[in-house]
Amino acid sequence: MNQISSSPIVATTGALFMLAASLVFAGSNTLQSILPTPVEYGGVGMSSTGMAFWQYLIASILALPLILRIGLGNLRTAHPLAHELRALVSAIGVHVFVYGYASGVPIWQMVTLLATGPLFIIVGSVLFLGEKVSPARLAAALLGFMGAIIISGVGTEGLGLQALIPISAAALWAATDVLTKHLTRSGESPETLTISLLVLMTPNHLAILLLANALGGVLPAGLAPGFPFALPEGNGLVLLLLLGALTAGAQYLLAFAYRNADATYLQPFADVKVLLGGLIGWIALGQEPSVWFWPGALLIIGASAFIFWAEKNNPPAHLATA
Repeated sequence: MNQISSSPIVATTGALFMLAASLVFAGSNTLQSILPTPVEYGGVGMSSTGMAFWQYLIASILALPLILRIGLGNLRTAHPLAHELRALVSAIGVHVFVYGYASGVPIWQMVTLLATGPLFIIVGSVLFLGEKVSPARLAAALLGFMGAIIISGVGTEGLGLQALIPISAAALWAATDVLTKHLTRSGESPETLTISLLVLMTPNHLAILLLANALGGVLPAGLAPGFPFALPEGNGLVLLLLLGALTAGAQYLLAFAYRNADATYLQPFADVKVLLGGLIGWIALGQEPSVWFWPGALLIIGASAFIFWAEKNNPPAHLATA
């Protein structure tokens, strides 16, 4: 879709699906924090690499109806290496992100620091795709980045190495988006882009898991302890199955949202997960956000609301998007 849906009912439906997806993402973020946390601190003690592998394997199984609906024939492509690179970078981003939880970064900081992603997307689109940037989109990306920096605590506790973990994940996922735009320019259909990622993610997670286990002696604690395919028991297994189900559910909700409304229109609703992540982490895990979380989160949501307002009736064409 190149512009916001002309039907208010259709657009509202898209917004409701996006709000539901944001709530599901907030729930999955909470589980991603609990599963790798050591048992002595109230968690399950699962390795972050193992959690990511099982999470996406379960999600892929539950997404089989979607895969079959799209059709395996859409896997045919003239750019197999680009699709594999896109899936690999996306998978690495997942492992970096969940390692942030394993290393103790609170949910509110993990989720909000992902707001640095739009700035990385714009930089990548300009450098590698030759796109131009509208003043409104650049301003929105910079505002979101400022909000993330405020939340990180720069000027108070400083930007520690732990805060760089979600920022690194944001950069990796931004690279995935840039590769997606490159493939779109090369003539790849949305169906091919969707199904290739769904099919390739699990093998890439498996490769990362095996590599992490082989290098376990030189990697940070929490990445690959013990047998790489070990599943948690009891409540831990239930939480892992629920995490996989939420991951699949979020993808379905996103698909329905983007089928009903334009991405620019939906962005402010998507950013509600910043506040939801902070609130659920606070209520469920007692991870009270710092005083800087609230102004930073509001700045991030304000940036999305600004770009929505700026492009509501006149969405620019051929510009670097975030």
